[in-house]
Amino acid sequence: MAIRDAVGAEGTRIVYRVTGPETGRPLVLLHGWAGNLRCWGGAADDLAQRHRVIAVDLRGHGYSDDPGTGYDDPKAWAGDVAAVLAAEGIESGAVLLGWSYGGIVATDYLATHGTGAVAGAIYCGAPASIGPDVPGAAPGPAMVQAIPGVFDEAAGRAVRAFAVFGHANTGPGEDKGPDAQRLFGGSLATAPSVRKALFYRTIDNTETLRGLDIPVLVLHGTEDPVVPADNGRYIVDTAPDARGSYWEGAQHGLFIEDRARFVAEVSAFVDALE
Repeated sequence: MAIRDAVGAEGTRIVYRVTGPETGRPLVLLHGWAGNLRCWGGAADDLAQRHRVIAVDLRGHGYSDDPGTGYDDPKAWAGDVAAVLAAEGIESGAVLLGWSYGGIVATDYLATHGTGAVAGAIYCGAPASIGPDVPGAAPGPAMVQAIPGVFDEAAGRAVRAFAVFGHANTGPGEDKGPDAQRLFGGSLATAPSVRKALFYRTIDNTETLRGLDIPVLVLHGTEDPVVPADNGRYIVDTAPDARGSYWEGAQHGLFIEDRARFVAEVSAFVDALE
């Protein structure tokens, strides 16, 4: 395992972790809003058995810099991802895997830099766009209920607002308390100003999806209360070479809710690219 950094857009330091064989296909993990590179838990370790897993701390999250700007600029997000690929010497064959807000970031990269360095894209409980009245970008009821409390600088109010998500990131049933606390802690560790800034932009990536010349896989829980499954279906219906895997009754954090299935479906997609 190696912790590295790259200089992204506007000189922003982007921290990322590399695990797995150097000869494996690069699999770039882009976490969601108010997350960090540790959010993937054991699923990242499983994927690193065969793939070169590059888990990124998005700008303003984890150990990456908070530049205070660029959160409303698709080219800034794209530049951060491009910087990581360049730092790792990746010029082709990468797979971008975006969870939740990470799907928007992945699409920002594809819109700006194209698919020259990318062999495939995976959206996990993710939209490709964001903003009011943008197709395929509707927020789920848990997200609507949590806002604006999750932006609050008062710790008590922010904690109560985050509690609205309940089991969304871990799934109902078997208690995954340690995973839930890790995700909860990462969210609270993200500065309130950053949490808020990510929602102050509107971008419709429909035309980018329509123009993709790479395979796309969409993984989405049918009961996702954060990013509704219709957002995933929009990606499948729009991208030319896309297929969807809809997990009946599952919620938002599929890599925690059913780690084995997540790893199996991601690995099968990556293997098929070869």
